[in-house]
This record gives sequence, C-alpha cells and structure tokens, in this order.
Amino acid sequence: MSLSFEKRKKKILERLNKEERVEVQVLAEEFRVSTETIRRDLERLDRDGRLKKVYGGAVKVRADSLELPFDEKTLLQAQEKAAIGRYAASLVKDGDTVMLGNGTTTIELIRNLTEHRDVTIVTHSTPTLLLALDIFPGKIIFAGGEVNKRQKSTEGPLAELVLNRLRVNKAFISAGGVSLVDGITDYELSEANISRKMMERADETIFLADSSKFGRTTFASVCPLDDVYTMITDAGCDREWRKDLADKDIRLWIAGEEDG
Repeated sequence: MSLSFEKRKKKILERLNKEERVEVQVLAEEFRVSTETIRRDLERLDRDGRLKKVYGGAVKVRADSLELPFDEKTLLQAQEKAAIGRYAASLVKDGDTVMLGNGTTTIELIRNLTEHRDVTIVTHSTPTLLLALDIFPGKIIFAGGEVNKRQKSTEGPLAELVLNRLRVNKAFISAGGVSLVDGITDYELSEANISRKMMERADETIFLADSSKFGRTTFASVCPLDDVYTMITDAGCDREWRKDLADKDIRLWIAGEEDG
C-alpha cells in the first residue's frame, strides 16, 4: 500500500535534509508510486517553498529565515509544547539554578514549577519573566539588555554580560530547527548567541524541540549535534529520527510516552 502525500512529504524533506538532493525515480520506487505522482509531490512542495524542483528531482532550499512573532508561535503545536514543558519541569530539583531560553516551549516549563520554592531561574525572555512573577515562588534573575520587541526577549552585550557572570546547574533551550547536517539552529543570530552563552554557563544543557522542528534548518547556528547530549521532544518524533539521534549518543526523552 502506497504512502499518503503527507507521509511522502515528511520522508522527502527528511531525505533532503540528509542528502541535499532527491531523485524522482528513486523516490517513486521507494514509495511504490508512479514517477508522475512524485513529480506532482515535488511541484507542490516547491510551491510551498519547502524545496527547489530541478531536472530529475529536487534540491534543498536555503534555510528558513523568518520567524513568527512570539504571540503567533504560542498557537502552534500547543499540546506538544505543554507536554514537553511538563517533562522538562520534572528534571528540575530543589536547589537547582536554571537558565531558560526564550521560546513558547520553555515558557511551558514555568507553568509546572509552581511548587519549587528553592529553585532560581535566569531568563532573558519577558513572557517567561512576567509569568514567573505571577506563579513561580522561587528566585528570579532577569538578564536585561536591548529588547527584541517582536520576540519579546533581551539580546546583545548587556544580556550576555549578565549570563556570563552566572553559573547554573541546567539550561533549557528551545530549538528553532534540528538538522543532521546543520545541527541546532535559531531564526535570529542574537538568539543563537544567547543560547550559546547559556550552554557555556550551564553544567548541563537540555534542548526542547517539538517534532515539527526536526528536519528543519533556520538562519543562525547554535551548535552542531555533536555538542548536544540531551533533548526532549513529543511523541510525534518518528522512529527514524529517534534512531538517528541515538546513533549520535544523544539522550532523547519523549514527553507523553511512559518509556520516554
């Protein structure tokens, strides 16, 4: 039985992420469909900006460069992000000092820290700060700096200076994209810089990425996958990605699965 378009699309994009180019004939044989069906798939994905159709196949397009405003991102994969946030919060222990990157996934972590009085959080995210002021009983340190109004976070030398003066147990960082080729990426260079600084100042870094982030490359590099040791995602992460990350010795926790 042949795969649906959505399943073919996912596999085509994952293949492109690994190999940079796909061939019509090879895909047709693998998916057990006609070459005409594959050509229509590639044309559709080309129109959507997911790849560039070329003679005999398709190639990878340049990285995603436009990030949605923070408020719009909160509506995407909301259940998955909530599950990831709950799982991440379970890793925070009394006495921990924790850095939280900006993102609609990391903010879910705060919603699950309402009983943690002996925890200190450090963040440059204004939505995380405002929520923490309402519901988090522990200590809050805000890394001030120039404000990115679109993403509602601070950035630049001042924010990095604050982070550089601190040392924490854990950093929780949202990934804009996860790629076998390009590693962890973010949409903005300033956010990538903050993420790298948090990694530098934490004993342990845990990346948070809902399953829609896999196979995606965004504008600015945070780090290669060789620098990633722990990641939390949702149950939508497919078996191939789970195997790929295991092969790289990355500990992958699946939120919402008992055996995560």
